[in-house]
Amino acid sequence: MNDNPEIRRMKFRAWHRGTREADYTVGGFFDRYHATWNEEESAWFERFMEEQDADIMGWALGTIPVPEEWQGPMMDRFLKLDFVKIV
Repeated sequence: MNDNPEIRRMKFRAWHRGTREADYTVGGFFDRYHATWNEEESAWFERFMEEQDADIMGWALGTIPVPEEWQGPMMDRFLKLDFVKIV
């Protein structure tokens, strides 16, 4: 368990979105990549978590376009969905 309260808070928020699909998507992204994030990337993720689940899932599934403000390397990594475990 991480002793950093900021990381623990981000993890909790990432895994408690409100829908199971968003939990797995946002939480899975956090679990897979957070250890490699710098301060700017962590700040991006904090802002990202403020978005609505319906929008995040729409971007992830490609049913709605990603707004220009969110486009970039972090979103590119998110859209790969290579962190979602399918059982």
